Amino acid sequence: MKPVRHIVIVGGGTAGWLTAGVIAAKHRARMPGGFSVTLVESPNTPIIGVGEGTWPTLRATLARMGVSETELFRQCDVSFKQGAKFARWTTGADDDAYYHPLMLPQGFQQLNLVPHWLAGKDGRSFCDAVSPQGAICEDGLAPKTMATPEYEAVANYAYHLDAGKFAPFLQKHCCETLGVRHVLADVQEVKRAENGDIASIVTPQAGEIEGDLFVDCTGFRSLLLGQALGVPFKDCSDVLFCDTALAVQVPHEHENSPIASHTISTAQSAGWIWDIGLPTRRGTGHVYSSRHISDDEAERELRTYLGPAGKDLPVRKIPIRSGHRETFWKHNCVAVGLAAGFLEPLESSAIVLIELSAKLIAEQMPVCREVMDVIASRFNATTDYRWGRIIDFLKLHYVITKREDTAFWRDNLLPETIPDRLRDLLTLWRYQSPWFHDEFDRVEEVFPPASYQYVLYGMGFHTEVEPGALTADARIAERALHENRVQTDRLRVGLPRHRDLIRRIVDHGLQAV
Repeated sequence: MKPVRHIVIVGGGTAGWLTAGVIAAKHRARMPGGFSVTLVESPNTPIIGVGEGTWPTLRATLARMGVSETELFRQCDVSFKQGAKFARWTTGADDDAYYHPLMLPQGFQQLNLVPHWLAGKDGRSFCDAVSPQGAICEDGLAPKTMATPEYEAVANYAYHLDAGKFAPFLQKHCCETLGVRHVLADVQEVKRAENGDIASIVTPQAGEIEGDLFVDCTGFRSLLLGQALGVPFKDCSDVLFCDTALAVQVPHEHENSPIASHTISTAQSAGWIWDIGLPTRRGTGHVYSSRHISDDEAERELRTYLGPAGKDLPVRKIPIRSGHRETFWKHNCVAVGLAAGFLEPLESSAIVLIELSAKLIAEQMPVCREVMDVIASRFNATTDYRWGRIIDFLKLHYVITKREDTAFWRDNLLPETIPDRLRDLLTLWRYQSPWFHDEFDRVEEVFPPASYQYVLYGMGFHTEVEPGALTADARIAERALHENRVQTDRLRVGLPRHRDLIRRIVDHGLQAV
């Protein structure tokens, strides 16, 4: 029996250091007995560091790693994220907007409120009828108060953060607190064992580094899984057309400028613009299809969106290759982050995929090489499912639009570009709204039925409702909708302004759990 004790992560950035931290925290008690986590990072590879949106899962991930939420805010230019506001996705009109909040609808575990909302026709949007979070975001409020301990919430939240500061922050914690060994070196050669495993990597700076399990976090290059082990890339540009991003950092007008506590996604002629508020700046960018618009025209649309504030700011062009590896874990090598794949950041799915993969590796860590292939097979099945569901959900935003003003929006409606599963569900949802029985059967489903509800009914999707079918749950639904109105009024009065809370956290710190 060959024990698995030496974990070698190749590549840093958010993917490398989050993975290192999750594994090291889970297996820290084993380190005195010889278990080790080594992260090998090139001193010459810059971090892409564009994606600044996260999911609420990151709170639990950082808490398990022992990271202080107060220090996260102090060191990583962090703001709260309570969801996303999608503008001009349905009709393209100036007043076309809806929220995908991070709070579940009232009473979600007991009752599907969609039919009751559809039958009620009280004029409120679906989000406002079932959740207070859209109103909180519109008012510029934070999701908690100074009395709320670290990582706990009044309204569910994630983070917006500076990825260029986040990775070094994680590195320091991993090395100083969790016992991760950090090696600055370039991979010169990947040595293979007779059975096809990776035996070691050879570096000019640190010599040969052996390992029992290698985690590929080398970004788009995928030096280990893609290049050394030859795992092909599965392209999905036939479903998701956006293949280029232009990123720009925009200073706030003044130090007291309001900070949106949600991502703003504004549809354009051949893509969309993200707008993320951090305490010191806004991170913005245009994600678009180069098959439908030129780079120059895409930049003009971005600068028009930014107005005078973006007139002379430098823009960085980033290619997007939509898709993922056909296999994520082969032999003794598993890919995480961009090495596994990438999709347009419409729902901030990149970091959560890192979290989920790292958690699965840590929890299913093979005791010995003899069981690794069994665990790899399970990992591949779970991860492939997750990528497929994210592709479905991103495509959903494009296929229920009423926009047909450009070729980009018209092409997105072509039946051959819509995944079979999504097409079947859209047929089903014309007669019954999304709910737990609609193939949402995984313990850690990446997008629950509530997410589909917020997007579908935010964009005006219509589901037929039989009035007689509502009678049994009518009183429960009425109570839930009433409770949402009461909770909304209470939170709008009781929550602080977003920037004010961030300042107080930085100055005074949150109560540790």
